[in-house]
Amino acid sequence: MDGRTLQKMIQDADKGGYAIPSFNYSDIWDLMAIIEAAEELNAPIMFAANQIVAGVFTPGVSGAMGKAFMANGKVPLIHHLDHSKHVDLCLKCIDNGYPSVMIDGSDCDLATNIKMVQEVMSYAKADGRWVHVEAEVGRIPGQGVEGYVSEEEKFLVEVEDVITLVKATNVDSLAVGIGSQHGFYKGTPKLNIQRLDEVNAAVDTPLVLHGGSGIPRETVREAIRHGINKMNVGTIIHCTYMNSLRAELNRVGDNPYTLEVMAAIKNNIKEVVKEWIDTCMDVNRV
Repeated sequence: MDGRTLQKMIQDADKGGYAIPSFNYSDIWDLMAIIEAAEELNAPIMFAANQIVAGVFTPGVSGAMGKAFMANGKVPLIHHLDHSKHVDLCLKCIDNGYPSVMIDGSDCDLATNIKMVQEVMSYAKADGRWVHVEAEVGRIPGQGVEGYVSEEEKFLVEVEDVITLVKATNVDSLAVGIGSQHGFYKGTPKLNIQRLDEVNAAVDTPLVLHGGSGIPRETVREAIRHGINKMNVGTIIHCTYMNSLRAELNRVGDNPYTLEVMAAIKNNIKEVVKEWIDTCMDVNRV
């Protein structure tokens, strides 16, 4: 399986009026919950390691784990490297079987961002490979494992920057800053749908929305109707995992058995994943 499978998934989503959800995992337990939820709803999805997870497990171990899950999945599954700030990590993940990687140069100047994307794109398509590459233009405010960007900083994507980067790189998909945030929101999220429309009209590149946790369902669906093809969800997965673990350990007391504890936690994560699959209108799309 390579990035062309994802390309087909995104094309089908664009035609069908839904989005492919991409769920960030921390370890094998939440990853199993994510995949089981997708299989129960007959939904094609992506499961994503951020640069910390990929670094801790190493590209070799995480890549092998991803290949095993993709090979045995009952629905289309794509393993993705999310928000890598480093070209070298993208290349290592490509070498270890990731069919999709994101190089995030959005905190650099546009010329540097373009150079980083070009380098990853060149490697991703060399020597018979076809790995999907995602880039980012604009900024995603908020606090999370992806890093901190102040709400006072300029983060809304500029259409001309999108056009320039796409022409220079021919990148496969593009995350755009339209008002979403990493982490939980302090108030009601306000997406700039007008700017999304302008970007969508300017390029044919599939568009990605990051910072899904906390965006109301109808707002997500409005963004999908206006051109978002892929939806990233992370914080709510991590927090459901940790909060459920704390509650279950408190409930069972001392000396619990790992598998029994994790079975209950997985069910809680699965419910969150299923809700997001439904929000993205991705149910029964296989």
